[in-house]
Amino acid sequence: MNDSVRLVEVGPRDGLQNERQPLAAAVKIELVRRLARAGLRDIEATAFVSPKWVPQMADHAEVLAALSADASLAAINLQVLTPNLKGFEAALAAGAREVAVFAAASESFSQKNINCSIAESITRFEPIFEAARAQGVRVRGYVSCVIACPYDGAVAAEQVAAVAQALHQRGAYEVSLGDTIGVGTPGSVQPMLEAVARRVPLAQLAGHFHDTWGMAAANVLASYQFGLRSFDSSVGGLGGCPYARGATGNAATEDLAYLLHGLGVHTGIDLESLVDVAGWISAQLGRAPVSRVARAMLARRPAEELGRL
Repeated sequence: MNDSVRLVEVGPRDGLQNERQPLAAAVKIELVRRLARAGLRDIEATAFVSPKWVPQMADHAEVLAALSADASLAAINLQVLTPNLKGFEAALAAGAREVAVFAAASESFSQKNINCSIAESITRFEPIFEAARAQGVRVRGYVSCVIACPYDGAVAAEQVAAVAQALHQRGAYEVSLGDTIGVGTPGSVQPMLEAVARRVPLAQLAGHFHDTWGMAAANVLASYQFGLRSFDSSVGGLGGCPYARGATGNAATEDLAYLLHGLGVHTGIDLESLVDVAGWISAQLGRAPVSRVARAMLARRPAEELGRL
């Protein structure tokens, strides 16, 4: 394998944040540990947001503090979402070494999701970037609705490029481009990437695709062929967008690993171990994995082996 791709595992945060069934902090901590043992080196661990709005992330300080103190995770890049300076300061106190900020390419989505305009959201992030520079903390940027918005419909590629550029200019080492409602196809993803790549270096862009319309793997492949080498994914296909009815979640990490390994691309992931993790966390939530690869691989295993996951 000559080429390599970085998969950023977002299951513990983006994947779990909308789950109604509460999970204990110990389960979330164990999920991150198991993902690390499966070969993931970049893991989004939690979000420092108000428990009022995201109850599943109420234990963020406990989770991050435990993970930060775990010597076995010293080489793992743990990322946490921090929507404002208060969240950043709390994350820093719990041991954060990397944070993420979340903007939208759609005005309506920005207003409904974080109650401010796109421009206002960028302004709110400036103190985080400033504090992060002072503390030696890396900042990753997310841009949602890069193809379409559940309220406004299609989103102009140049608008996506402008938001991505704003985050990059303020210090985001990487900008993740999210197809939030999963309606993108290679035909719509490529023009968007072309527009963004004219303003932000390709090496500092990542793809974040949802599989609502079954296009996540196709869009990852198209983006990889365009030149992207970083993608977000979620073990077992956990997650999705609460604004998109029937959303089946993020691109599953094991589906992308299978795709990339089939192309001869190095990911550092042990697929069998990762599928074990998908089966385990899905069982904690009382359901089977959404991922096609996990379902196919687990279906081949004896029942007694599945009981030990």
